[in-house]
Amino acid sequence: MAIIRTYGDPILRRKSKEIKNIDGSVSQLAKDMINSLKALGGIGLAANQVGVDKRIFVVDRSNLDLIDKPLIAINPKIVEISGRQTEEEGCLSIPETFDYVTRPLGVTVKALDLDGKEFQIQGRGLLARVLVHEIDHLDGVLFIDHLSAIKRKLLSGKLKKIAEKGKQGS
Repeated sequence: MAIIRTYGDPILRRKSKEIKNIDGSVSQLAKDMINSLKALGGIGLAANQVGVDKRIFVVDRSNLDLIDKPLIAINPKIVEISGRQTEEEGCLSIPETFDYVTRPLGVTVKALDLDGKEFQIQGRGLLARVLVHEIDHLDGVLFIDHLSAIKRKLLSGKLKKIAEKGKQGS
């Protein structure tokens, strides 16, 4: 299982690099990410959360829409959004921290699969939230960036502790 990078790690704030060549190392990365995601009980995981500077994320859809096959999205791009939803959100990289975030209610994402074939996925509700959350990760954006300045200020002590703990663990 991969070690999850937590708040304060600089890789979480960098825009991830596009994957130019989908080879065995990308397939192995996806497999490792899926195993880590399942072990942690999360829904989605972006490569930078495991310390890899590549534009790929995985989603365990088994709890979302009962599809057993995990979603693997390489070089994903949002092509359409619709509506708005505000729900509580958290993140494996910011443990034990939750708050309400407004995201699109519906989203269409274009990406590549492990065979290099382009596909589109439409998400609504929780799946839309997860897709946008993971693409945000790949762009160096964390869910707390969508909170008001007051809410971020209230979380600052907790975030500082997470960052300090992360430095001790590396």
